[in-house]
Amino acid sequence: MAELDASLEGIEVVFLDLDGTLYLGNQLIEGALDFLSRLSESGIRRFFLSNNSSRSVDQYVEKLQAMGVPAASDDVLLSTHDLLSWLSVNGVSQTYLVGTAGMRQMLEDAGVSTDSADPQYIVLGYDTEITYEKLSMASVHLHRGVPMVASHPDTVCPSPDGGLPDTGAYMELFEAATGVRPEHVCGKPNAGMILHKVESLGLRPEQCAMIGDRLYTDMEMADRAGVHGVLVLSGEATMEALKAAPQAPSLVVGSVDELVR
Repeated sequence: MAELDASLEGIEVVFLDLDGTLYLGNQLIEGALDFLSRLSESGIRRFFLSNNSSRSVDQYVEKLQAMGVPAASDDVLLSTHDLLSWLSVNGVSQTYLVGTAGMRQMLEDAGVSTDSADPQYIVLGYDTEITYEKLSMASVHLHRGVPMVASHPDTVCPSPDGGLPDTGAYMELFEAATGVRPEHVCGKPNAGMILHKVESLGLRPEQCAMIGDRLYTDMEMADRAGVHGVLVLSGEATMEALKAAPQAPSLVVGSVDELVR
């Protein structure tokens, strides 16, 4: 693959992580809006890509627009989309969901029951509305032999105050309580999260870049998909972690503010 510099010359499409890349919590990364403007002026298409399954597409669009980010539903790709594809391929329509109302709506809209008394799978998402009742009921089903599928592997969700418990942390909780790990984990770093979009656009992977702040999801997916990985240090990853990581980003920058200049 050809080398890549901060100008992103030769790139046709970028996939942009959200948490830790464009914003932290409800605060935009400094220079993020100007970066998006430069992308548009350079003719580079962008899609917003997130493992965070706590919000629906509509909720993401609403949040982005409230921050001044021009966004439409077709611009947003979530781990929940990958999860829905996996459930469909595996013929799963009866589940018990540990997830938010926004995630529940996306599953129900796709014809997936989320509160089945006899679920085929426990579905684990990033539940920012977690209750002990959900944890208990899911644990009972797991003890009965119902398998689990998770929307994504992220251990923490970046915030201005430090990492917050994400789906990966919930996985550890359920393993401690029941001994069960998910049968499958959707979302990044699965290459399919972006390759189907790359192919539908008629592009080659090397014409695309994944910009994100996590080594084991964003950069790992870039490696698996054959797209350029652009690591930003505005979220979870550090240079110390990069030195010990197996992933090989094409480019490392402090934040998106350094790109397309």
